[in-house]
Amino acid sequence: MATNDEEIRQHIERIVAEQLPNSAIYSFLLSQVRIESAARGTMRARLALTANHVNSRGGIHGSVSATIVDWAGGMAIATWDLREKTGVSVDIHVRYLSSAGLGDEIEIEGTAEKVGSSVAFTRVVISKVVDGVAGPVVASGTHTKQGEDARN
Repeated sequence: MATNDEEIRQHIERIVAEQLPNSAIYSFLLSQVRIESAARGTMRARLALTANHVNSRGGIHGSVSATIVDWAGGMAIATWDLREKTGVSVDIHVRYLSSAGLGDEIEIEGTAEKVGSSVAFTRVVISKVVDGVAGPVVASGTHTKQGEDARN
């Protein structure tokens, strides 16, 4: 079990560093993500939106938000007990509530709501950063993952 929040944050940063070269979609969309904080069951990251992240109208693309919900849900599970593997996705729901555009920064907050013996449930909130703090919610989602033992 993690002994402190700094150990958990370093664990998440290491997982991200290992994921990016092995996942074309994560590498393309999340290469500039910064882990801001992590504690047991939660993580917070920031990402500046580039042309890779926006649709033809200049707003964050829905598929980017869905990918972030997928990624951040897994990272939240990894904070639970410093696990390396977080299972496979069995359900993702995303609600698109407002927008952020090219050059905006978003804050990503992932929370592991329950990590059980075979299933983990997460919640992710993506907010537009305004004046240095999380502002309007751009998208929110839930993500359920299944593993042999979601606690391990």
